[in-house]
Amino acid sequence: MPARFGWKHDLGKLAPFNRKLMWTYSGFTVMTIVAFGSLTLILHDELLRGDRAALGLAGFIGLFWTVRLLVDWLYYGHSDWPAGRQFVVGHVLLVGLFMFLAGTYVSLLVWHLATG
Repeated sequence: MPARFGWKHDLGKLAPFNRKLMWTYSGFTVMTIVAFGSLTLILHDELLRGDRAALGLAGFIGLFWTVRLLVDWLYYGHSDWPAGRQFVVGHVLLVGLFMFLAGTYVSLLVWHLATG
């Protein structure tokens, strides 16, 4: 992604501290998303059973992806994305993925709260 979006060029314009800050934020975001996936796989049975800690995690992950969708719809514009068919397709696929993830985790939480 950094190469496709020209981060090396754009981040090179920033002061060293701001550049490091952006790389740090990006790294923590990737680490968080990988942790979400790993914890979902590890806690699969607990999530389906409706254990409180697992449902708390599901609620947080669902909130994370819901807020990410809202940021995409309300803050970013499609015009902010680089031009080209590949970026349009990529944006549509990412939004679809975020909707799926938000819907999955929120639905799991609602299902357990409604039946528990």
